[in-house]
Amino acid sequence: DDLPSLCRLYQAISRHFATQPENDGPEHGLSIIQRQLLLLTTLEEVSLDMAAKILGLSVQEAAEDLETAHTYLKTGIQTSVLIIEDEPIIAMDIEDLVLQCGHKIAGVAHTQTDAIRLARETRPGLILADINLGAGGDGMRAVAEITKSHSAPVIYVTAYPEWLLTGETSEPSFVITKPFEPLTLAVATYQAVSNWAVAHSTGVVP
Repeated sequence: DDLPSLCRLYQAISRHFATQPENDGPEHGLSIIQRQLLLLTTLEEVSLDMAAKILGLSVQEAAEDLETAHTYLKTGIQTSVLIIEDEPIIAMDIEDLVLQCGHKIAGVAHTQTDAIRLARETRPGLILADINLGAGGDGMRAVAEITKSHSAPVIYVTAYPEWLLTGETSEPSFVITKPFEPLTLAVATYQAVSNWAVAHSTGVVP
């Protein structure tokens, strides 16, 4: 077996999920294989060749499924997104990406106070939050205050992921480290929103 040990673990997980029932068809979103390809090649940074081997696909099959998955990211589950980011250029980049993924912008907050106010006014379906807002406050505290009265998945986009180790905040759906690849954030956004939707539809709410 020429698979590295970590990839063998991914393969075992893949085989487990392959035995689980799934709903096919575009109305049900991405297939399990397509989700796994996205996660392996973006969040886990596994090469396409290795991802295909892990999932028992030919490279061509994997490439076709991955292309379908990338297309679906732009047309799949959509929601309104609150962006909490103190740096205007980064905020604009994230806003553009969110719109390209088919979501709406609930608002862009540059400070802790603005984030809390906008969340109360717009009730976003997803929160993308920086942690260090400079003179504008603390993104984690903003999220903590928001989630006291509003339930939504949270993705931290930050240069300081170690700050999350304090245990002072609830566990986010994902943590994306700056600088980030746009596709990585797009995949995390899709996963967070779709997982949240499934959890609510089944009554297993995070």
